[in-house]
Amino acid sequence: MFKNNMAEKLKIKLSIADRVYPLTIDPSQEEGLRKAAKNIEQLAKKFEQNYAVRDKQDVLAMCALQFASKIEQKGIDQMENTKEVTERLKALDNLVNTKLGIK
Repeated sequence: MFKNNMAEKLKIKLSIADRVYPLTIDPSQEEGLRKAAKNIEQLAKKFEQNYAVRDKQDVLAMCALQFASKIEQKGIDQMENTKEVTERLKALDNLVNTKLGIK
């Protein structure tokens, strides 16, 4: 049996920066999209209040930069952590091999 893809889709509306965006999504995406829209709205409000920014495009650009920089920083942090773990494992491997007389 084939499933009808449109039957599985969900139509929602998200409000971001005083605009409504109708979306057709998989039901599994709804929670994440609603949370993302809420986070954007909260951050936009913060920028508008704290920095007296009124232009919605400027506010949204600042939000995009904030969220993108968090993603990039997580990637950098993960790479640094991976490098540190790899170095520790190599040192441990060398120690074990030395004690076992393998090297």
